[in-house]
Amino acid sequence: MSLQELIADIEARTMTLTVINTPESIVDDLREQYADRHLTIDTRRLSEEPEQFAILSREDAFVTAVSLDDIYRPPAAEQSTAAGVDRSPILDHLDETLFTSYSIEDMFMASREIEDRAWRIGSGELHAGFQTLSVLDDQTDTYNQLGEHTALSVHTYAAPVSDTPVVPDHESYTLHIEHDEEIQKTWFVAYDGDGVDENVCALLAEERGDREFFGFWTYDPTTVEYLIGYLKTAYGDVASMADLDVDGDSHAV
Repeated sequence: MSLQELIADIEARTMTLTVINTPESIVDDLREQYADRHLTIDTRRLSEEPEQFAILSREDAFVTAVSLDDIYRPPAAEQSTAAGVDRSPILDHLDETLFTSYSIEDMFMASREIEDRAWRIGSGELHAGFQTLSVLDDQTDTYNQLGEHTALSVHTYAAPVSDTPVVPDHESYTLHIEHDEEIQKTWFVAYDGDGVDENVCALLAEERGDREFFGFWTYDPTTVEYLIGYLKTAYGDVASMADLDVDGDSHAV
């Protein structure tokens, strides 16, 4: 399953949040709050249940039930939270729900959450793809700093978009230069947590339209393991090469 097929698989999973005994104004706020998720929000009234709560289901199967306080942020309390950082309880079950229409700024903020975790732990493997060498060039200081952790193996992936691409400085990390449309169309950051399930995390998205990204983030060890394994198999944990051959298929330098 390719990167784009993995996104499509997540997109096909229908998620519904049914809010119980909740005023319509709050339901509208919830729809706005979760507008960047591939999530349907329904409402229902149950006379025998005085409490306000919500039920999350996936393809009509029950997933979890939470109180309204666990999922609702009043508009006055809204803060500019980085994409993917909000860890309210319901998000533990929404990890692999598609997000929609993220800007490139949103993508950078979501990526920082994973990069920060890899930096704090300082070991394991971090794999990141920023589509093109020119986008990666703006991140090279960050990734050279990450690579200074000798126990942290850092790999980046990017496509050249010209016949004379400028290769970013990469003293402390491995750069995979890939002549592949998949790399050019997708954005990903995946950290293996150095084998600790509680520390794994990943972000995967594809560009649809002009710098609008659709994808998902996940804290599921199986999904992260698959993603990193796919990158290693498809693009190789190969030996270093001194020169870039723009007519070739893929290199690590």
